Amino acid sequence: MSKLALVITRWDPQPWIDRFTKVAPELDVYKWPDDNVAPEDIDYALAWQPPEGVLAGFTNLKAIFSLGAGVDHILQEPQLPDVPLVRVVDPDLTMRMSEYVCLHVLMHHRQQRLLDGDQARTDWTERPQWSASAMRVGIMGLGELGRDAAEKLVHLGFQVNGWSNSSKQITGVASYAGDEQLDDFLHVTDILVCLLPHTPDTHGILNRELFRKLSHDGPLGEPVVINAGRGKLQVEADILASLDAGELGAATLDVFETEPLPANSRLWRHPKVTLTPHNAADSDPDALCKYIQDQILRHESGGELLNLVNRQTGY
Repeated sequence: MSKLALVITRWDPQPWIDRFTKVAPELDVYKWPDDNVAPEDIDYALAWQPPEGVLAGFTNLKAIFSLGAGVDHILQEPQLPDVPLVRVVDPDLTMRMSEYVCLHVLMHHRQQRLLDGDQARTDWTERPQWSASAMRVGIMGLGELGRDAAEKLVHLGFQVNGWSNSSKQITGVASYAGDEQLDDFLHVTDILVCLLPHTPDTHGILNRELFRKLSHDGPLGEPVVINAGRGKLQVEADILASLDAGELGAATLDVFETEPLPANSRLWRHPKVTLTPHNAADSDPDALCKYIQDQILRHESGGELLNLVNRQTGY
């Protein structure tokens, strides 16, 4: 029976142990640290923000699975073992992200935050409303999550543009690619949705210089940014400065430079910011456990692991 170690910080690993016992009985699962198993006996690791050096202690490791869709929290490990690194790709996770993106695009498009303020003031103000076809939504990152969100926004009637490293073919979506087309993409974006992975190239990409290149002649006037990718993509001081200067009209943020977001961060109380606690696309525990069991059983039978991460690109 393959031995799987859960190397999880910030979350209680016990519920995951319980899930694996129920859903994946063919795995022998341990939570790190555990005196009942020697590190050299561990075959696989499931990690979320692993402490430095822990994964290197599993000297016979065959593969590492990321508990979330992102893998930057693992790639930053300086002693990362030279074994396959596997992303979670799950239809339920993809659907949850698309729900989140559609929810917040629609919230800004329909000016719900303004209407909430009107309600609090008992103010019956009839605000102008535009059709979805008048709004240009730009998605940065057209991987599994970005593609699905783009397709659903097209179905809702929005003009959808996408930007990624290489050109993508998605029905109804105008594709922009590479650094040479980034400015063109930004100029036609009223609502920017960021679903990029965190890599050295994307670190801090959501900054004031970028915000100033967004469209300022769309229906909402000032552009909106939605980041449900990774916290290290954004420069929070720049977001606040751009909001205060009127260069951004609003922001929805699910991820942050430091998590949990410190209580003294001005983002908590800024009237133009909507915050969520990194829950845009929480994985369904049962589905994730079954996914990992299926991957391990396939690998132990001589098959290939799916959804491998390219360490050079970071995704």
